[in-house]
Amino acid sequence: MENASSVKEFILLGLSGNQSLQKICFVMFLFFYMIIVAGNLLIVITIISSQRLNSPMYFFLCYLSFVDVCYSSVIAPKMIADFLVENKTISFVGCIAQLFAVHFFCCTEIFILTVMAYDRYLAICRPLHYTTLMTRRACGRMVIGSWVGGFMHSTVQTLLTIQLPFCGPNKIDHYFCDVHPLLQLACTNTYAVGIIVVANSGMITLSCFFLLVLSYIVILVSLKSQISEGQRKALSTCGSHITVVILFFGPCTFIYIRPSSNLSEDKTVAVFYTVITPMLNPLIYTLRNEEVKSAMKKLWCRTVGAEDGQ
Repeated sequence: MENASSVKEFILLGLSGNQSLQKICFVMFLFFYMIIVAGNLLIVITIISSQRLNSPMYFFLCYLSFVDVCYSSVIAPKMIADFLVENKTISFVGCIAQLFAVHFFCCTEIFILTVMAYDRYLAICRPLHYTTLMTRRACGRMVIGSWVGGFMHSTVQTLLTIQLPFCGPNKIDHYFCDVHPLLQLACTNTYAVGIIVVANSGMITLSCFFLLVLSYIVILVSLKSQISEGQRKALSTCGSHITVVILFFGPCTFIYIRPSSNLSEDKTVAVFYTVITPMLNPLIYTLRNEEVKSAMKKLWCRTVGAEDGQ
């Protein structure tokens, strides 16, 4: 990670400079992060331990919840700790590592959400071919492809950033290291790099979003020919996924498919896809899914029963 930079560390300005507000944010975001970790890990443990939740949909949901934990853990602990300190510093290497991890997990989540939409399309529109197309091996390859795609995207974003010279100032108007805030600190013309960054992120975000929209248009058209009970069950299955897609893709699209002009606005929007959406995912998938709730109850009963037996 050697480059021509004289800057060895950056100062994160965080969400707010108001001391009283920072204390409130500390309590609030610590609570949010605890829900993210507990809720998503509960889904992972429930799916792994339940024999009934062995369909491809739950296989992908397990990985989605795992990615949410990783994604939030890259950002939230540092952000929460910074609410209690005045000097919010991060080393140059630490900043680049955070940038890589953020884009790696974010892009992986985008691909997994897209794969989940494809799974719902096959289950509803091609039910007779579903079991032969969505085998365990095929699902595993899709998940591996999601991780590889996230790695490749993140590598490009990171390589574009580390070759830039940073001579000062070193204050990042954000609560974590991201490409756009760093481009504004580089002491060189970053117009070309900025175009590549936007093209890279925009191509992935828009293409995946297009596939998601297309999948659900086909699903909705297909549901017109089904009986009302079948429609209700299918829409209930897809409803959770559509909600998560809107909550995640909306803010991501707003930030990454355009050149950043207002960092204060960007970091406020970023809270939604870095903290709020990972926190809501477990609630969205459990409140609308009777199978997951039933499996969680059985897991709880087994755990309590085992403790009583001791």
